[in-house]
Formats: sequence, structure tokens, C-alpha cells
Amino acid sequence: MTTSPENPQTTDDTPEQVRVRAEKRARLLEAGIDPYPVALPITTTIPEVRAAYGHLEAGEETTDVVGVAGRVTYLRNGGKLCFVTLQSGDGTRVQVMLSLAAVGEESLAAYKADVDLGDHLFVHGHVGASRRGELSIFAEPGTSEDGEEIPAWQIASKAIRPLPKTYETADGEESSLSEEGRIRWRHLDLVMRSAARDMVRMRSAVVKSLRETFEQRDFLEIETPMLQNLHGGAAARPFVTHMNAYDTDLYLRIAPELYLKRAVVGGLEKVFEINRNFRNEGADSTHSPEFTMLEAYEAYGTYDTMAVLTRELIQNAALAATGGTLVTLADGSEYELGGEWDRIGLYESLSESLGEEITPHTPEAELRATADRIGVELAPHHTPGKIVEEMWEARVEPTLYAPTFVRDFPIDTSPLTRAHRTQPGKVEKWDLIIRGMEQATAYSELVDPVVQRERFEAQALVAAAGDPEAMVLDEDFLRAMEAGMPPSGGMGMGIDRLLTTLTGAGIRETITFPLVKRV
Repeated sequence: MTTSPENPQTTDDTPEQVRVRAEKRARLLEAGIDPYPVALPITTTIPEVRAAYGHLEAGEETTDVVGVAGRVTYLRNGGKLCFVTLQSGDGTRVQVMLSLAAVGEESLAAYKADVDLGDHLFVHGHVGASRRGELSIFAEPGTSEDGEEIPAWQIASKAIRPLPKTYETADGEESSLSEEGRIRWRHLDLVMRSAARDMVRMRSAVVKSLRETFEQRDFLEIETPMLQNLHGGAAARPFVTHMNAYDTDLYLRIAPELYLKRAVVGGLEKVFEINRNFRNEGADSTHSPEFTMLEAYEAYGTYDTMAVLTRELIQNAALAATGGTLVTLADGSEYELGGEWDRIGLYESLSESLGEEITPHTPEAELRATADRIGVELAPHHTPGKIVEEMWEARVEPTLYAPTFVRDFPIDTSPLTRAHRTQPGKVEKWDLIIRGMEQATAYSELVDPVVQRERFEAQALVAAAGDPEAMVLDEDFLRAMEAGMPPSGGMGMGIDRLLTTLTGAGIRETITFPLVKRV
């Protein structure tokens, strides 16, 4: 056993192991044996064997014959008896016993010479329990219904590169890959670690639940372009690419919002999309440059109806993925997502934290002085509303542990949002904060095309002042709005962050294949 998390691609014995395994592959081919056969006489899966025969007592054998395949995760070869453990894709394992008496001298010798850890192996034999009570398949050759001979074993896929070794962590736990290794070599992480497989299955259950909740509410799932002539729908830096056929620069989508709203204009009154977004910004435990976003829009809805929808989406996803709304996090703590959720005002909560009143009418100079006093760094292009948000994120957001809707944001930071019905200087927008991290956001959507043009023009001035995340004026979107967009509510939620909410894992752990820098 090694004592440090070696990179599986650069361990000292990797070149030698690869050479030896490659030679085995060549030898098999030379002998006319395909180490990568196209089909095998599989009759049963390993989980099915476990389910059907897990009750067998020690020493009890059946006459039931199965053909199974799996990855070799354990080998112990003796003179006349060999033990091998096969693992299915879901991590279920079964022991296989190959005896000299059952398979013959030539077959047993070939098995010992050809099979390595990590190989995929087919085994044919009858099911029973070993004398120690381990559910086992006793390998033996057989004959198919059409008279074809079935070997006792056969390599299904020869692994040229070995699986990573297990090492002991500082906490005394056994592991196979470092945190970086788990991300960089996710295929190995999925083989070696049940938690990695569980995350993928949980993510699948969450996405399925989201779709079911929308279906129950009569929403339509639609698709919008990933390549766009203009980037819009969020305040973010885009990735830029070039389309040779049109000889024009295009942008990878930062949000689907403007296209989904066009669908609402077109009469699709309840729409949603689960989509891939790309933002050319930092990467950390809560941000990924490529991420999955859910956005939904409902004609005649408001940010209040979107709050109810979002709470139901998250609670239903928790039920589907974990069986309840009390979820267990990666550190072993529990977190309750059930019931109603708190609502607070952004300006009011910031004022309470600072011990002084902050309103949409507080002068910019006074806001900057307050930010300087509490140690919040600002940029020259920051508007008064942006200053308020920066202070709120520093002082209030980290203190919000229970699910909380933070409502009524500054008007100058929300160019796509309707002005508040009763509170001048604010817009009808909320952010959902869970355990100090933004989980979702929603608006009562701005549907007045004249005001929308004014907001875009104001954003152009912010961009000219140096803000790289300011929105651009989108004439095609304005043209669509001028056709008449009904009053609407809209919401957006990160799927990767939702998995973080349900598990407590970092965002790169929730993404099956996150972007990593090449080495």
C-alpha cells in the first residue's frame, strides 16, 4: 500500500505496467484471441445475481447457471483455486471461483497469465455460496441452447493501464485518488469510489424530478441557441468564438433568458429549459465556467409565484434524490429544506447589519464611504446599486444559513426586471440564499419595450465606464418585445449548485466531467 495520493498517470510503476499489459494484449492477438470481443454470452447482471441468490447459506450451491461480466477489482491466485471479484457499473460485486477441476489445467494457466486487475472479464458457471458464506459463481464451461460452446471465462476488455493504488489518508481512511485526481481522471473515480457513482445517480434523479414538477404544472421544455450573435440575459463575461461559414464572431450562451422570453411573446406561456451555459470568469468551489442552468418563464406570473415554484422544485428534488427534505451533507451534518422559507428585504437586512439606514436614495458618496469603512473594495464603475449589493454580499449573505428569499434589489443592477410596484428605486427580484450561497434568482419580468431600451442604453454607459459584465443592447430582442410580451415571472437556478445544496459537496464534485486545466 502506498502512502501518498500519486497521480495514476505518473506513478513509478505505470510505464512498466503498461508495457507488460500491452505485451499480453499482443500475445493474445497473435494467438488468435480477441481481447476486445464484440459480443459475449451474458445472461445475467451482477446486481441480478445478488438480488436472486443473496440468501444462500454458507456452502449452499445451486444448479442455476449464469453468464456475467464485470471489471476485475480483486485477484488471488492459488495453485488449484483462483479467486476473483467482479464489479458491475453500479459498484455491485460478486466473487468468482475458478478451480483446476472445473476449468482444466490449460484454462487455469491461461487465466493466471492473461488476466489483470482492471480487466473486464466474462465468467460462466453455477451460483452458490462459498464455505465462508460469500456469494460466488463457480466457473465452468457450458453449452448454449444452439449448441455453441461457452468458455468458463473470457477477457471482455483488456485494460492496458492499471487502476490506481489505494493509499492511506492523514485521517487513516483508505482512498485511491487525490481530490485533483478525482476531478482530472473521473473515469477512475467512478470505478474506485461509490460516492462518485452515487453523485451521478443523484444528479440524474434531481433532473428527472425537476422535469416532472414542470410537467405537473403544464410547462413546455424547449431549447434555445448555445451560439449567439449577442450575449445577453445575465451580467457575465462571455466566451467568444468564430464561425467560418458566416465569417462572424459568435458568443457562447451566458443565459437562455432572452430567447425564452421570445417564446413567451410567441404564445408559449409556460416554458423552461435545462441548458448548458458558459461564462468566462473565475472557477472555485461555487463557480464553474461551464455549468448547467434551469430557467423558466410563466405568463401572468410574478416573482411571488416563482418563489412558490422554486421552493417546490427544490423540495421535490430532495425527496426524489434523498427520500426526504432533511438532507445529510458531506461533513455529516443535516440540513432541513422542508416547510415554508424566510423572506427578507435586501435594503432592510443590510441596514440592520450596518446599524444605519440604507435606501435606494442614499447618495453614492455616502455609500462609498460606508463601503470603505467596512472594508468592501469597489471599482470606479460601480453604480450605487452595485455598491449596495457588494456590501450586502460581504455583510449579510454569509450569515444566511436557512433557505431565505432576499427580495427587492436595486434598479440599476437589474436591467431585465420590472420596477417595484410600491417601492421606488427597487425592482421585483429575489435571490434565494441557502447556507450562505446563492441558489436561484427570480423576477417579475420587465415587459415594457420602451423601458427595456432605456435600461439597455444605461447598461451601455456602464460598459463604457469599464464594467466588462454589462449587458449589450439587443435589437432583435427589443423587436420581439415590441410585439407584446404578457406580464410574466421568470426564474433561474443552477443545477450544479442544487447538487451542492443537497450534498454539501464542492461544485466540481457535482459535475461529472468538470473543466480542468491541462497539465
